[in-house]
Amino acid sequence: MNGAKSLVQTLLAAGVGTCFANPGTSEMHFVAALDQVPGMKCVLGLQENVVTGMADGYYRLARKPACTLLHCAPGLANGMGNLHNARRARSGIVNIVGDQATHHRPHDAPLTGDTTGMAQTVSAWVHTSTRTADLGRDAVQAVRAASTHPGQIATLILPADVSWQEGGVVGVPISAPPPPAIDGGAIDGAARILRNHRDVLILLAGPAVLAEGQALAWRIAQATGAAVMASYVTAHLARGRGHMQLERVPYGMDAAIKALDPFRNIILVNAVPPVGFFGYPGMPSIQYHPQTRFHTLSRPDQDPVEALEGLATALGAPQVAMPDPGPRPDPARGAPTPEGLAQTLAALMPEQAIVSDESISYGRGFYRLTHAAPAHDWLHLAGGAIGDGMPVATGAALGARKQRRVINLQADGSAMYSLQSLWTQAREQLPVTTVILSNRKYNILIGEYQSVGATPGATAMSMLDLGNPSLGWVQLANGMGVEAARATSLDACADLMKASFGKPAPFVIELMI
Repeated sequence: MNGAKSLVQTLLAAGVGTCFANPGTSEMHFVAALDQVPGMKCVLGLQENVVTGMADGYYRLARKPACTLLHCAPGLANGMGNLHNARRARSGIVNIVGDQATHHRPHDAPLTGDTTGMAQTVSAWVHTSTRTADLGRDAVQAVRAASTHPGQIATLILPADVSWQEGGVVGVPISAPPPPAIDGGAIDGAARILRNHRDVLILLAGPAVLAEGQALAWRIAQATGAAVMASYVTAHLARGRGHMQLERVPYGMDAAIKALDPFRNIILVNAVPPVGFFGYPGMPSIQYHPQTRFHTLSRPDQDPVEALEGLATALGAPQVAMPDPGPRPDPARGAPTPEGLAQTLAALMPEQAIVSDESISYGRGFYRLTHAAPAHDWLHLAGGAIGDGMPVATGAALGARKQRRVINLQADGSAMYSLQSLWTQAREQLPVTTVILSNRKYNILIGEYQSVGATPGATAMSMLDLGNPSLGWVQLANGMGVEAARATSLDACADLMKASFGKPAPFVIELMI
């Protein structure tokens, strides 16, 4: 068999059964092998940043890596924004990046680039296969790296001749290493802090904010009086009825400093000390009080459930029921507001929905009004590179095997980075409802002007304006094969949401805000 067939067979044997792709000439033998070797689910994305974002969303729900298929250094470059986000989300992805044939690369053909150097900026593992006989073995190592807890980016660079030559050997899968064990001293130290201090925050991130970790953190908090928050850059939270009424550290520096000021002891559970996204004139970089002491219960590469179980046992924390969030609200009416949209979402979302949230500044208060919603998963932009909401929603729908409704709360400016996701949603008939928050401007940057102390004038403000000409989201969605409608009130938005939730297909609502 040729190298491409051995690669596809190895990926399947290692449990990688989905390929998100935007291929080119160097990858044609791999594409042919996808026909000749049955079993791989192939999903086409019309731009590489959609491809990598879909792989991120897929991992968050499926909890196993997919592979991407990208074309040479420029294709990898196009996908790097959402690979950055996936790295920050700690999602497992196997990138297969086609490259020039080994004999052709020295001629510096137009598409030749520093593929390895680019890959290293967003990958935990990078390797170039140079022999067809070794390709299966290399693929096994890539899957192992991507599957290493809690998830990593692995990039396998595949020269075209290594793919087309005969002599391929299917690799034998090997298990990923277990997470490093929790230090008993860390558990004892955290227990001592919780017993002896009342100014303690337990800061959760990574898998700690899923259902099992939350339940343990709630027990510990109830037994000790500690506060619990989630890191702002947490990628995936379990939310709604039956879960903690958990809030994140705020994005804004003033709000974050105020929220963290009472705590002189912060216990980190897969989290890191919170800092601002940017440096601002006259403001600190850190969001916590300068006298705060940090106590690491578990690192991001460790199992937070093991750590929290050990801490709950050390404290003798009894089982305790989650708080009742109260009755489910009715849909809001009237003019669109952030509070009204959150209330409407809580009133109408189906059981076990998935929310992909790239609402940016409009959605920072959504949590408070959605605690009484049915149990659901909430996915966030973890790396700050806008343009992940739509592809993450697309990948999440596939990761959930089309069995759960995905609701994408999507700012209009960042949606333009990856609107090709709608085409894939239509092609795959995915149950995704996208609510475009259409204010026709980069509203977050208007706020940032004030934060950095700049004084924008007409030219500067025009750079933040999306209203000349206005984006027609109904037409854009229709052009991608997706049904769409515009809403100017929460009443109309609620009606469209309810109708879309019953369709086994994507739907776009342009909500004028």
